[in-house]
Amino acid sequence: MNEITKKKTIRRLQIIEGHVRAVQRMVEADEYCIDVIRQVNAVQSALSKVSQNVLEEHLGHCVTEAVRGDDAKRRETVLEEISQLFEHANSR
Repeated sequence: MNEITKKKTIRRLQIIEGHVRAVQRMVEADEYCIDVIRQVNAVQSALSKVSQNVLEEHLGHCVTEAVRGDDAKRRETVLEEISQLFEHANSR
C-alpha cells in the first residue's frame, strides 16, 4: 500500500474507532435502540468503504504485479485469494 493511501486508511480507521466508542456510550446510556442501530449501520458503511479502498489498492498493485509476473504459483495464489474473497462476500 502506498504511503498516502496508508495514511488515509489509518485516519479513516481512527475516525471509525471513535465512532464505535460513541456507539458504545449510546448503549451504556440506554439510548433509543433505533438510534443505536443507525449508528451501527453508519460504522458498517464506513468499514465497507475502508475495505473497498484496500481492495482497490490490492487489485491495482499486488494482483496486477502477480498477473504480469513470471511466478505462476504467485499468480494462482493471488487469483484464488480474490475468488475466495468474493465467494465469502456473496455467502453473507
